[in-house]
Amino acid sequence: MKIAALGDAHVGRSTYPLANDGVNIRERDFEDSFLSAVDLLLEQNPDLILFLGDIFDFPRPSFRSFRTVQKGLFAIRNSGVPLVAISGNHDTPRLRGTESPYGALHDVFPEFGLIFKQKYEFFDIRDVRVHGIPQMLAESDTLDALDLAASNKSLTKVNLVITHPRVKQLAPRYADINEIELDAESIRGDFALLGHYHFHAKVKENIWYAGSTDTFSFGDNPEVSKGIAVLDTDAGLCSHIPLAGRRPLLDAGFVSALGFGPKDIERVIEDQLRGTPANAVVKLRLDGVDPSAFRMVNPGIIRDLSGHLLYFRLEPVYVSSAMGVELPELESIPSKWAHFVEFQDVSKDEKVEISKMGIEYINKAIEAS
Repeated sequence: MKIAALGDAHVGRSTYPLANDGVNIRERDFEDSFLSAVDLLLEQNPDLILFLGDIFDFPRPSFRSFRTVQKGLFAIRNSGVPLVAISGNHDTPRLRGTESPYGALHDVFPEFGLIFKQKYEFFDIRDVRVHGIPQMLAESDTLDALDLAASNKSLTKVNLVITHPRVKQLAPRYADINEIELDAESIRGDFALLGHYHFHAKVKENIWYAGSTDTFSFGDNPEVSKGIAVLDTDAGLCSHIPLAGRRPLLDAGFVSALGFGPKDIERVIEDQLRGTPANAVVKLRLDGVDPSAFRMVNPGIIRDLSGHLLYFRLEPVYVSSAMGVELPELESIPSKWAHFVEFQDVSKDEKVEISKMGIEYINKAIEAS
């Protein structure tokens, strides 16, 4: 069978500037990426389509986000291709008993296998048994579900496990909320397709991450193409199909600016931004910057040089961290994080733990800067 899989669309994600009509530009990017990925899935003429979790960026998506996902599901329904989906760590409610957005989708699309109730479920589709383990509240729950899947292997069908963990065999690029960390050896099936990592990766000979449909940040392997995964169960091969036309995130490098004056810094910025594509998101780091020189750089010139970009992030690394350079934005991040956590759909104890963990990471970053 040919199985086409989509992971981590994160519809509803928003960063950087707003569009003129009030809708965040990057939010539109993630919507367009999801719908383009659905089209790409269908172009493969698959026998089965999988969604591997985190279709939504939040467990309580906006009406706009919900409609976007509905559009994709209507396209799949009209194609007649069966679909199985699991929830992920971002779009699973943190409290038992809280309604899931997948539940509302199930009411509209009862023919699809939507697995979101924090328990193991399976579906037999032609020659494949899909063992679905959605996001759980604890690692132990996930391991118990994987044991159930292993005990329910079909003797006549290909056994395919789909779940949404961070596996220990791959080095993490960032810490995420409500992650479930597993050893890949606990995933027992003929094949496994995973969500959660935002880039396509091979874990073992029979286990792959599908990757995300768009790039989140510079810590998200922006140089690696985003797209979908296609598994051929007969050949035992999984390929990655890139999604064209995505907004580029470009790292313009780490340039030494030791001894540079304001005009030298402006000239370096001009050189590094020359030829960058329009509407891209670009980051440039300057090493060994004299704080007094940096304060004299003309902001208007930087705006002119980066005016063709959607967003330009300039990161100066000062010549001495002992020099009294004010970093008001960094200092305000812990309070912003605590405020953000306060309004999340998690228990009081979880809020305390998540807030503490985040502030520890932030303080380490501030100290390193």
